Amino acid sequence: MKKYRVKVNDKLFEVEVEEISSPGVQAVKEEVKEEVKVETPVAAGNVSGEQVKAPLPGTITSIEVKVGDQVTEGDVLFIMEAMKMENEIPSPVSGTVKAIHVAQNASVDTGEVLATIG
Repeated sequence: MKKYRVKVNDKLFEVEVEEISSPGVQAVKEEVKEEVKVETPVAAGNVSGEQVKAPLPGTITSIEVKVGDQVTEGDVLFIMEAMKMENEIPSPVSGTVKAIHVAQNASVDTGEVLATIG
């Protein structure tokens, strides 16, 4: 045992500390390699129609439609994670998906255009 004097709030204390001869704890981190498929969004160009915009900043975790799909007002187009909650982003109008402007797992800001429905 080793003795030490420790001063805490202007009070002097004498403490004994026991040495432990066992080996310390080792942390081991396994390397994980995983292939991630990233789909490139379709180039929008000058696509006319109703724009679907992000209602708040977050991450697009799922794209539920593809270009050319017919949708009706209220159909879920995207799943977005924001503030640790999943939010469904519905179509504001009925029509055909003309363009998708984001990729899955993309971070988006409020008001960013996600898709165009025509």
